Amino acid sequence: MVDIHVQRLRFLLQATDQISGGSEVGDATLGELGLNRAQVADDVLVPSEKAELLFVRYACEKLGDNSFAAHAGLAFNDYTTLTAYISKYSRNLHEAIENSAKYYTYMDPAFELGLRVTSNIASFELRIKDPGLSRFHRFIEFVMFSGLGRMRTVTGVDFFPTQIRFMHQGRDVATRIERLAGFPVVFGAEKNEMLLSRSTLELPIPTYDPSLRDHLKQYGNTLRPEKPVERMDLRSRVEGLLAASLPGHIVPAEDMAANLGMSRRTFARRLSDESLSYREIVDDMRCDLACTYLKDGFNIAEISFYLDYADQAAFSTAFKRWTGDSPSAYRSRFLQN
Repeated sequence: MVDIHVQRLRFLLQATDQISGGSEVGDATLGELGLNRAQVADDVLVPSEKAELLFVRYACEKLGDNSFAAHAGLAFNDYTTLTAYISKYSRNLHEAIENSAKYYTYMDPAFELGLRVTSNIASFELRIKDPGLSRFHRFIEFVMFSGLGRMRTVTGVDFFPTQIRFMHQGRDVATRIERLAGFPVVFGAEKNEMLLSRSTLELPIPTYDPSLRDHLKQYGNTLRPEKPVERMDLRSRVEGLLAASLPGHIVPAEDMAANLGMSRRTFARRLSDESLSYREIVDDMRCDLACTYLKDGFNIAEISFYLDYADQAAFSTAFKRWTGDSPSAYRSRFLQN
């Protein structure tokens, strides 16, 4: 069975080729990552897990289309991971989601799936276990929409969720994604989740095979003790707390140290041991989010507030220091791609 990160990267490359009508954009996107097609196709030379996150970002930039991630996710239909096979042989969609949730974290420790069912609706939740991923908005959209794509594939029914919700903010991209999806998509929500009707959960899976399902579940159980979830590094913990404080507030270094159970001196030393500083992490996150918000159509005043700058001038100065461009020039350059 193919590693889930490799599987998704290969699919994203294929989707880029299909949308762009050739291989040029895909090759250029791989080039940004220092990769080529032979490496992606080789089961021995496995790309880093971060490669797929950055591939989505760079592909959106080169295509000039921030809805690419959602578009690709809706088309996702691969069956080469353990959770995909178990879903394929489950009895109905409800069982497929529950089985996938049980084993998914062992395939991809960065995320956790959950299903909560009430009297009239069900919530399929995507929980981010590595907070450092929270700023990769397009990749989170891809993962959520690929879940819907797989659900449609295993049931053979192009059903529509009641709603999909994302925690990150959206502006221009929200309209494009909702138009593409054909159902309500909400940004700035409390959770990353897909709302489904109870009747949707009962959709049967035509390929249901209890013996194969049980065999795969037994195999999955043998993997669980062999693949413990890695402890989060300090940078990811800091980024998670920073992301949780937004919009409108950046946690001071003293408070961040206290939140992590450290003195300010110990916190600075721990970061220095990893060749980091708190300002570097804050600037990196602010720059990353600023670029995303500019491409999503937020105005400079909104971004200044979201990233906790005193005024637009302070934000613009910082942005030019990070990128060499003014915010307006950066946005124009993206729109011209």
